[in-house]
Parts: sequence; structure tokens; C-alpha cells
Amino acid sequence: MAVFFIIQNKKYRVTTVKAVGLVFATLFILGVITVYILMPPITIPNMTIANLVIGTAGMISLYALTKSKPFTKSTKHFDTITGALILFAIIAIPGFILLGILSLDDAHQSIATKEVEEAKPLDQDATPIVVSPEFARNKVQKAMSVVPNTQFYDLGKLQVQKVNNDIVFVAPVEFTGFWKYFRGKETEGYFTISATDINAQPKFIEGKMKYTNSSYFNHQVSRTIYNAHPNYIQNGEPQIEVDEEGKPWYVQTLYKPIGLTNKPNLQKLHAAVVDPVTGDVKLYKSDQAPEFIEGSISSEMASEENEYFGKYVHGWLNSIFGKKDVKIPNESGTETSVTPLFDENGAMYYFTDMSSPKENIDSALGYTLINARTGKLTYYNGEQNNGIMDSKGAKEIVNKEFPEKKWTGSMPILYNIDGNPTWVVNVLDPNGLFKHYAYIKAADSDFVVFGDTARSTLESYRLALAQDPSNVESTGEASLEKRNGTVERVLVTTQDKNQVVQFLLQDDPIIYTVNSGKAPRAIFLQTGDKVELEANIRDNQTAIVETISIEGLTTTPEQ
Repeated sequence: MAVFFIIQNKKYRVTTVKAVGLVFATLFILGVITVYILMPPITIPNMTIANLVIGTAGMISLYALTKSKPFTKSTKHFDTITGALILFAIIAIPGFILLGILSLDDAHQSIATKEVEEAKPLDQDATPIVVSPEFARNKVQKAMSVVPNTQFYDLGKLQVQKVNNDIVFVAPVEFTGFWKYFRGKETEGYFTISATDINAQPKFIEGKMKYTNSSYFNHQVSRTIYNAHPNYIQNGEPQIEVDEEGKPWYVQTLYKPIGLTNKPNLQKLHAAVVDPVTGDVKLYKSDQAPEFIEGSISSEMASEENEYFGKYVHGWLNSIFGKKDVKIPNESGTETSVTPLFDENGAMYYFTDMSSPKENIDSALGYTLINARTGKLTYYNGEQNNGIMDSKGAKEIVNKEFPEKKWTGSMPILYNIDGNPTWVVNVLDPNGLFKHYAYIKAADSDFVVFGDTARSTLESYRLALAQDPSNVESTGEASLEKRNGTVERVLVTTQDKNQVVQFLLQDDPIIYTVNSGKAPRAIFLQTGDKVELEANIRDNQTAIVETISIEGLTTTPEQ
């Protein structure tokens, strides 16, 4: 472009050369500043658009500073350089937009997906509930006074992870602004707080960190990663993870785009791990990151993966018209529309439930679990449990339960408890303080059990399931134990027009409960009767009876 203007302006060549030099120097400086601030990844779309912007700005500047005109007096046509630049822009910009749309299906196809009809039943010893991040943040904020020079800092992003077999929230202290960074230079450490014990108190671990999310210039973590790997696209905010020795590291999800687009190939995700003391950056494939890193794939990346999986199942056009098989991820999660949780093997997953794109439909189509290290997505399609409510509906049930107190539902997670899809929700007050757990039967909005602890609420919910006449098989796939003995005490109660029999056996501390809907003759049970039974026995010394035989009253076990 510069050469064209110099050749075109023969009569004013010296002036044109000076103008070219001025424009080049100005655009170069502005370009460097822009790249430093915005940190655009070096990809074909980004570089092409950047050159178009610079070219247009340069062309306009040179026209203004020289005697060149965009039109000739004789033909009124664009001159060569103007026409070429405009033609290139007309082709390139719509071309990249079109390629981006067409590659949505490629991004969907790049997801490693497994589909399952029903979730595995929850083990009777499991208490799969974690403290909500709002509650954890509230408690940690109140402990900020223990941080040296606390006026410099605020609490950073909470990240749930497993440290020495304990599931905890980890949150770094971050600078509150530029001048606090300028004076402090380094942050003081990080907090941890249990993610499974509502009575736990936060712990502050001291340790200077120079490279953080809230630092400036080359000490900012994102910039440090960009300087090391500018050809990768960063996804989400870098999050802190702690190794088994208590040393913190910043972890960021990276990817290279598909073809000539900025869309991710979800089978080729990477994790950049940054030492916050030295600024050293190491790049790993997401599933090959150090073992202490549970979330090498960020919650933001998991949310994006859900979007590609559910919305673009048959491409972009179908997501706009027809919407065949389209599933929309709900936004009830605690971290960028997803909720992290751990399985029985200690692996972390991101949970999200899916609903219909049709408005005013609050039933869940199913839910996804995304492995936080591999990115593999498992979709539980809910075909065996049609008509269950979605996470928004579960939260609304809690919200309507305590309107005068303004308590609200948080962190809804769908579990299969004894064969019944169940929403487990934290109940918080307006200050984010924990008040209750709510167990909500996903197929029945009126079936709700509240409790103060995860264990007691789980057991109360299971007992309510057993006593509910609509539950034919409340224990699902749970293992049954055979027992026999002589009845010592009997209590018959009525619940929802259905009789429930509870009894004790001699020399047996277990409280047995049987629903008369399952065993009609059980209502005639008396002290001294000899019984044989099969029951699901809980570790709180209660049991739900599935079959019972009463000597002299039944000849075969009641079903």
C-alpha cells in the first residue's frame, strides 16, 4: 500500500514518503499497544481481520495526508489499492463468518460422547452434597482479616478440588486494583475451606505469589501464558489448584482452532500450568496434566462443550429452524452454568441438566457429566424417567417454600436415589448462609424433604420414599439382607391415607419399616409374632422392608 501511494504521487513524492513514514510509525505503535492489551491469539481469522483494520486505517490516513483521491476525475472508479482492499474485506469477513457457522457441526462432532439411559443409583453410604460456593465464599470473606495488608486484597475465584483426599474450595487472595498491585507487587497466599462440611472454618495458607490474575503487565497470568503460547486460544479465567505439598499453581485451558476458524477441537484440549512464583509455564494435554490438577478443563470450556453438544446436534441451521433433537443447557450451575462434583473414585465432573428449547417447558430432557480432565461427555438421556422437572423448577420449589425469609435454592444436582430421580438443593439465606438441604423428587414437585445435614436429610428422604404408596420399589437396585426374629414392639401410623408399620425385633436394634401397600397383612402384626423378611438396612439403624413373611398369618412372603 505504501509503495502504491509513493508511486502514484510523483509530483509530491517527498511529502508522500513522509506521510507513509508517519502513518506506518503511528499504526505500528497503536498495533503493538492493541495487541499487548487485547492479546489476540495468532489464528488466521484474527490476523486477517487485524490486517484489514490496519489496512483500512492506513488507507484512510494516506488519502488524508497526500494528494491521492479514492476516485479519479475521469471515471469515478475506485483506484487499484482502494478497490483491492474493499474486495478483500467483502470476501474475507463474510467468509470467516460462514466458515465459523459451518464448523459448528465439526465442533459438535469433536466431542467424545457416551449416552446412558439411567444414572447409577446412589450408594447408601454416599453423601454426595458439597457446600455451595456462595456459602463458602461468605465464610472466607469474613476471614480475610487474617491476611497481612488485607486492605490490598480481595478474594479470587473459588475452585473446588481434592487435596489429600479432602474435597475443598481453594481461593487465592487477589489485588483490588492497579495501585494496590503497584504497592504490594506480590499477593500473600490462598484460602481453603471444606466443600463437604458446612461447619468447617476457612484456613489461610501463606505464600507469596507474583504471577496472579489480578497482577498487571507481564505478571498477569493470562499474559504470561500468551507470551509463551500466543498461537493457542485461552478459554475462561485461569484458576488456582494446589498440589499435595500445598503449593499453588494457576491452570488455564487452551486449544487450537478447527481449520480457518476460532472454533475448538474438543478432542485436543490443553492445559497451561503456571508457577505463580517464577512465572514458568508448562503445557500439557488436558488428560496428561499433573495428577493433582482435577480441573485441567475449565468450567467455561465445559459450558461451551454443553452448548455445542445440545444446540448444534444437527448443525447451525437446525438450531434456528426445526430444532430437531436440540437440547438447551440450563444455567443453574455454580460455575459458568455448570456444577463441579466428584464421583466415588475421586474424579471430578461438571454437571448440567438439559431442557427443551420450547418456552414454558420446565421438564428435563436429561443431563450431562463432563470429565474435568478428559472432556469426555456422558449424557444421561432420562428416557426411563420422562416428565421429571429441570433444575430451574427445583430451585423455584425451594424459593416458594420460604418466601417470607427470602431463602433461595442453590446448586441443584440430580441424583438417582433408590431408583428415584432426585434433585438435591442447598437452601441459602439472602447473605449466602446455609440453612437447609432440600431433597425433591424430580417426578413429583410436592414430594420434598428438608434437613439440616446431608446424611440426615438423605435418610429422611429414603424413609419417606419407602412410606410413599406411589413408590412400588423404593429401594431400586440396593442390596437386600435377610433377617428373622420375634417382634418385640409394633407401631402403626397413617401417612397420606396409607398405613405404615414400624417394628422392633428381639435383640435387634434395627427399626424396621414396611409399607402396607407392599405388605397388606403387615397391619395385623403383633408383639410375639415370628417373621422372616428381606430389607434394605441403613447404617443409621433403620431398615426398609421389601418382603415379609409372618408365621401363622402369611404362608408365602408378602410382595
